[in-house]
Amino acid sequence: MFRNSLRRCTASARSAASASLISQTRTLPIASRRIASIPSSITPLNRIASIARAYSSEAPAAQEETSATARTTSPDETVKFTDLDGIHPNILRAITHELNYDEMTPVQAKTIQPALKGTDIVAQAKTGTGKTIAFLLPLLQRMINEDPSLANRGARRDAHSGDIRGIVLSPTRELAEQIAMEARRLVKNTGLVVQSAVGGTAKRQMLQRTRREGCHLLIATPGRLNDLLQDPTSGIDAPNLAALVLDEADRMLDVGFERELNEIIGLLPKQGEKVRQTVLVSATIPDTVIRLARTMVRANDFEFVQTIPENESLTHEKVPQRIVAVSSWSNVFPSLFELIDREHAKAAEDPSARPFKAIVYFNTTALVELAGEMGFERRRSRIEGRHLATYSIQSKLSQMQRQKAADMFRKGKEAVLFSSDVTARGMDFPDVTHVIQVDVPRDRESYIHRLGRTGRQGKEGEGWIIVPHSSISSARKMLKGLPLTQNNSLESADVDLASGGELTPAHQHTKNLFAVMPKQVLASTYTSMFGMVGGDKMNTVAEEVNDWAVHGWGWDAPPSVSRRWVSLMGLTRAKGMNISDVRRDARSHGRDRDNQGSRFDGQESGDAFDSMRNNIRRDDGGRGRDTRGGSGSRWGRNDRGGGNSGSRWDRDNRGGYGRRNGGEDGGLGSNMDNSFYVR
Repeated sequence: MFRNSLRRCTASARSAASASLISQTRTLPIASRRIASIPSSITPLNRIASIARAYSSEAPAAQEETSATARTTSPDETVKFTDLDGIHPNILRAITHELNYDEMTPVQAKTIQPALKGTDIVAQAKTGTGKTIAFLLPLLQRMINEDPSLANRGARRDAHSGDIRGIVLSPTRELAEQIAMEARRLVKNTGLVVQSAVGGTAKRQMLQRTRREGCHLLIATPGRLNDLLQDPTSGIDAPNLAALVLDEADRMLDVGFERELNEIIGLLPKQGEKVRQTVLVSATIPDTVIRLARTMVRANDFEFVQTIPENESLTHEKVPQRIVAVSSWSNVFPSLFELIDREHAKAAEDPSARPFKAIVYFNTTALVELAGEMGFERRRSRIEGRHLATYSIQSKLSQMQRQKAADMFRKGKEAVLFSSDVTARGMDFPDVTHVIQVDVPRDRESYIHRLGRTGRQGKEGEGWIIVPHSSISSARKMLKGLPLTQNNSLESADVDLASGGELTPAHQHTKNLFAVMPKQVLASTYTSMFGMVGGDKMNTVAEEVNDWAVHGWGWDAPPSVSRRWVSLMGLTRAKGMNISDVRRDARSHGRDRDNQGSRFDGQESGDAFDSMRNNIRRDDGGRGRDTRGGSGSRWGRNDRGGGNSGSRWDRDNRGGYGRRNGGEDGGLGSNMDNSFYVR
């Protein structure tokens, strides 16, 4: 019945829209005529899935019917913001004079005009296409339409925390702050007050500021907003809510915010009490997003806006991608720093090349922290050619520290950012020339979204992934079909340290860095490695990581762990484990005789397992820094809750390829051609 109702409403709306468009063509303002030329239809929810899949990153050619329904042909003429009808002059002045925007991007041209009509919007749009302005502009205008006094700056004096007119939800703290910064620039000449509420920041300070300054537009992460709305003492309320925006909806569902989103909807005014506009923006439209849209948008008054051209070459298809197979984890960091130094030097020597600017992605917070410490030491030591500015973003940092790192990297001409997946979607970092991924990410989509940080806005970029031997079979399975080329140019990738192989300059440099790293950082890194795999691969990874601790770090033995922890992790058959049920001095772990100690010093047996649980974060802060706890999702939450102690990656035992033969089913040998997937 619901589906039939949708179809009837759709047919009526489509006919009415067509008739209205024909009758008004001669009197529409120039921008409206241009935007009206872009085919757009009010599409039932059960059609969105098939339309969206036609534009997904790996879908086959769409059927003719689907292509016609979701046509995304660009207008013949460019559309300027000054041509828009219905935008208040104070907002328009901010766009053209403060932000210096003149022409709309295709995404803005397709989205703004339908949203200005007041209908609900479900839009498929990629990051880096101007979508933030596309949903902020109609949202701000709707708020002013409902209360014209908000267009004047004097309205700020009457603002209060219980009069929120618009809400924008974002999956990550960094993206929320980025949206808030853009919104504040847009409302500079109006009386609208913008506030942000994200996890990882002090809730009390946020509430004090909001009570003091008021709030009309709130940019928030789902966990923190849900907390504020359920807290009777917060003073946060939205009885006059005019519009709700969900940005990166697929990402919010990926990290487990579906329950919070449903609770938030239950706490907001019902549609029967106060009609509000809902805008849902998503880079992909899986079934989970369809289900979310059914609960949030008005089935009889919404429009699906497809902004991805049917024949557009996607980022992961046009960016050159290279895979480096290294023989063990002992060669990962030497290969990484060799690659960074080489690419940095190449850019510096070529006057026509863009400055080297890279994002390096790791799978755990502990690895990001270790890389950040090593990057800082490289710059502090001022070794020739290794003075490149480096920054890190990971969940142990405060929100202020993370925001500062993001801002400095964004403004930097040449720099390296070490990061977890928190920056893989939504965050805008201009002029990134390289994306380097260390080890296989949690899934194929994560690989693609990470890669999407480069090659943006028509600029060139390149992607690299460094894969240790224990992850080769998983890489082959997960990344099959992507245009990856094997690269054997790094001399650090194939050194056998366990057999006394000759150290490359990068190995010696990295070993010197490990010698001055805090023992706690290295011990945390060690335990985090066991949360990256599961099943039969655990013993293989354990042996590789134990070898890394001894031959890569220069320790006498790997960090000590209890017999109980080894049993719980299923490592009783792993070679090289340093099992000890008594307290040990940190200095017994390595040759560096400082007094910093190991993470496990002075702890009773079993504490190592708890330490691992606390430090494994697959994404933006598995445990978070909110004022309350929570069970967390499978991959962790960005602003509250706890993470899962282990990954459920499906890694098989098919062996390796490339530089090192071996594995239970054998490898491909060192003479493998450039096809990553040839067996």
